[in-house]
Amino acid sequence: MKVFAIAFSLTLLFLCGGVIVRAQGVIVPIVCDVRPCRPLPRPLPLPNALPVKSIKLDTKISGQVATTHVEQVFRNDTPFTLEGTYFFPIPEGASISEFAIWENGKKLVGEVRSREQARQIYDAIVRRQRDPGLLEYAGQNLLQASIFPIPPNSDKKLELTYTQVLKADSGTVAYRYPLGTGHNLWRQPQRGWEGPVPPSAVRREMPSQQFGTISGTIEIEARNSIRNIYSPSHTIDIKNITERSAKITFETSGSNKDLELFYTVSDDDFGLSLITYRETGKDGYFMLQLSPKADIRESEIASKDIVFVIDTSGSMADEGKMDKARASLLFGIRGLRAGDRFNVINFAGEEHLMEKGLIQADDAGKKRGISFVEALRPNGGTNINDALKAGLRQFDRSERPKMMVFMTDGLPTVGVQNVDAILKNAAAIKVPGLHLFNFGVGYDVNTRLLDKLAAENSGVADYIQPKEDIEVKVSKFFAKVNSPVMTGIELDMGSVQADLVYPRNITDLFRGDQITIIGRYKNDSSLNNAVIKLTGTFAGKRQTFTYNGLDFPERAETNTFLARLWANRRVGWLVEQIRNNGENKELRDEIVDLGTRYGIVTPYTSYLATDGSFQIDGASGENNVVPPSISGVARQKSAAPTAAMDVSGRQAVSESLRAQEKKDMRSLADDEAQTSRDVRKVDLKTFYLFGGVWTDGEFDPKAGLDEVKLTFGSDEYFDLVSQQPDLAKYLSLGEQVVIVWKGKVYRIVK
Repeated sequence: MKVFAIAFSLTLLFLCGGVIVRAQGVIVPIVCDVRPCRPLPRPLPLPNALPVKSIKLDTKISGQVATTHVEQVFRNDTPFTLEGTYFFPIPEGASISEFAIWENGKKLVGEVRSREQARQIYDAIVRRQRDPGLLEYAGQNLLQASIFPIPPNSDKKLELTYTQVLKADSGTVAYRYPLGTGHNLWRQPQRGWEGPVPPSAVRREMPSQQFGTISGTIEIEARNSIRNIYSPSHTIDIKNITERSAKITFETSGSNKDLELFYTVSDDDFGLSLITYRETGKDGYFMLQLSPKADIRESEIASKDIVFVIDTSGSMADEGKMDKARASLLFGIRGLRAGDRFNVINFAGEEHLMEKGLIQADDAGKKRGISFVEALRPNGGTNINDALKAGLRQFDRSERPKMMVFMTDGLPTVGVQNVDAILKNAAAIKVPGLHLFNFGVGYDVNTRLLDKLAAENSGVADYIQPKEDIEVKVSKFFAKVNSPVMTGIELDMGSVQADLVYPRNITDLFRGDQITIIGRYKNDSSLNNAVIKLTGTFAGKRQTFTYNGLDFPERAETNTFLARLWANRRVGWLVEQIRNNGENKELRDEIVDLGTRYGIVTPYTSYLATDGSFQIDGASGENNVVPPSISGVARQKSAAPTAAMDVSGRQAVSESLRAQEKKDMRSLADDEAQTSRDVRKVDLKTFYLFGGVWTDGEFDPKAGLDEVKLTFGSDEYFDLVSQQPDLAKYLSLGEQVVIVWKGKVYRIVK
């Protein structure tokens, strides 16, 4: 078998301690028709790294031993033969069992070179190319391979297999694959090349350097039941083959986040997982996830009381809304269990009850409900106040789970029309334990009314926008809430000093569902072997489940995503408070601060890519714009208070949906879609591009911090990377960067 040479580094290149893997495999090319390459000065466009056509990941986890097989396909779109240096960051504790390159359909297996050769190759490339993107690989164990030839206009496929033992903290197993930070190589301007020019070479612009498809399959085998499978980084599809095995798949393109996957193994009736993150000397962040066992028996599902209240005013005839609402309501009724009780109320100018009180959801009851709903026809105005009161009065004081589904497409036009009066009347008939789920259809709804009703009754308001299918959205909701497993949930955090925990109120837990709780903890020192107690009604009786051996450490370097998730939930909650209760300066300022620090789009902050300026918006439409000449990210707030946020119309619905989305955020998979090309998020920091300078969102020119000014590519610059390797991931953004780090400002200039 033909063998080629690989440069393989078993030690860290910049002499630093262990760090998290934050980059994927890349090929850094130079033009080279024949070896040895003979540099000739003639600049032509050349990519900093070859575009990635595809990445396929196949991982098998047995117990806590993971074997990962990776297939990467790179594309040489140039008209030149290239030589490339391949870099791959080796996960901590991983053992590489195979590395191979495909050439003309043949698989060529590699061999290992010494660490001295590896470091010489890396240092030479960083200095020669003056490419800060390569600094993302500083401080990591690297596999390096010299690859030649890479023919013009062709693909180059590489395969890599490695094995590692996964760590479990507080019973939660973590798996990571480096997909992320190598993207800064592709974001740098294309450089000229120096090398022999083939006679056929044609001067042309290189195509945009983008990623192709990234896909993967992860199979898990465990001795106990697998629970709480979760990815904060990617949208995943989970297929539970058995209680003790699961298959996870994902597919994306252009992802700039490492793949992160967590799961727990437990045979408890309710599985609990814990993930933490904390910087020394600061508040920590935690995520708790709760899920019921998969094999829930029918006898363990709680019988519920549910009232359906549906708007049948004349406007529901438009665009087939009534037909779709009727179909979704029929779906909900047909799915009820024999032990459930229900009623249906329709309203226009006045309310009409199917029955005076709740009826049993047996065959006869369902038949009655179906007949009533099928006969509904749209006509008249919209009397929300009386319909709400009629629905709330249906419930008794029993311990059964209680739900009310309220659907309307309009503003109150009949009877009491003042929103505050309607809210007051609903509060006067407060039903203990009720969950009120509101659906607003279209844009002509009062979002403040529906949002606040839901918030005050442990529910959620959702909106069905024009061209959305009412039947699909509402039927999906019915399918979720139809099987409550634990109700009246209470969580006792024991000695954990939890703070600003979201959601504020934990709702019922349903079959196949998962509750995700995110908050901060403020303990002065590490808290090991903490105890958390979960209490709720399960299988007809009040029960308490105790979870031991949970750690809330004083320092936990991994899982930085938790801080961003918490900030998004906090912003969602703050925006909801303003929408429901009116604006005040304290809430507004906190939204602006969190939005700026973490790069979160809010009603008050947005980023303008047109001129690179950061904008703070008021709901009135007035703006405070910080021009690019100011070398600090916007810390200013609007001088004058703004008007109240819209309560009706397209903008109001969009703002309500965004606030709810942030309140419920479980993953950062779609976070980048809201970010301008002139905003970069690196760990907890957010950088904004001002006048060609990547500026840390924490930088405040008025703070008076000591400033260290360094020239990019100088000896002092590389000394800084060597002495503080954690800075490398920020320096990789470009040749001009401003970073706030450990009480100092580091300013990198050309």
